[in-house]
Amino acid sequence: MTHRDSTKVVHIGSQKIGGGNPVLIQSMTNTKTRDVASTVAQILALEQAGCEIVRCTVPDTEAAKALAEIKKQIHIPLVADIHFDYKMAIAAMENGADKIRINPGNIGSVENVRAVTAVAAERGIPIRIGVNSGSLEKRLIEKYGGVTAEGIVESALDKVHMVEDLGFDNLVISIKSSDVLMCVKAHELLAEKTRYPLHVGITEAGTVWSGNIKSAIGLGLILHQGIGDTVRVSLTGDPVEEIKSARLILRTLGLRKGGIEVVSCPTCGRTRIDLIGLAGKVETLVREYPLDIKVAVMGCAVNGPGEAREADLGVAGGMGEGLLFKKGEILRKVPEEQLLDALKEELDNWK
Repeated sequence: MTHRDSTKVVHIGSQKIGGGNPVLIQSMTNTKTRDVASTVAQILALEQAGCEIVRCTVPDTEAAKALAEIKKQIHIPLVADIHFDYKMAIAAMENGADKIRINPGNIGSVENVRAVTAVAAERGIPIRIGVNSGSLEKRLIEKYGGVTAEGIVESALDKVHMVEDLGFDNLVISIKSSDVLMCVKAHELLAEKTRYPLHVGITEAGTVWSGNIKSAIGLGLILHQGIGDTVRVSLTGDPVEEIKSARLILRTLGLRKGGIEVVSCPTCGRTRIDLIGLAGKVETLVREYPLDIKVAVMGCAVNGPGEAREADLGVAGGMGEGLLFKKGEILRKVPEEQLLDALKEELDNWK
């Protein structure tokens, strides 16, 4: 199996993936790309949340031309998502796309693919070959008796070989399925057969609630094996939620540091403060701080003081009040309604 430390290095604008470089977080805009103002606003919000590569759909010439203006106003690599029309891939690259995503099987003849790779080679632009389980060819469905991990991998490698035969190898591969375990197996199989960097994700994962659960399980299993060089959490919702989820998945796996980790107890009948409300407010509060620390929000005197002491900063609730801890030491007792402000004050003056 090819570990991410051994995959080929690919340059995407100012970023590098593969070869042991950090796993980068990607998302996709859901605005109309031709609407430059809305698209830029969304990308800037994604950047602030921690997005490192962003993809925009390019269904027509107007969208392709908009890329040039969008790129002037953002600060991360811009990827063009292309389906069916190879001319849009060329137009996107001519308007500044740092990478293009295509399925060579749905943009027509080999000559169309050749035209795309020629421009990409001339401009030093990588191509991401993307295959989803929903677009698997009929012959592979018949060969494997349905949609399978083996069929997805064969489909992807067929397209990789087509592009390689045209003399182009500046590639990233993505294979996705909404079936979590099928997706995991497909990545395991693919990692045994290629050294190209892999973009990983669970496609059509669902809403913010269900999609997060499926993505955490699937991406966790894939990434923990050393597979994957970029990642997207695909959610039906605000794309900023994808970034927050991806960051937490990577941090939980030890693949990313930085950002405040909030731990909180599940509450029980012993809780005497509004811990659920407080924990939610703390989680929102800490997003604004570029600190690599742990903050504990605990509800009672049974486990609370211990967890709060182990954290860099924490509170342990009592009867309408809480003890404020910093690096294992009690700072003071704080009324419930002042706990959030007390935490904020400590974060503002963190040393």
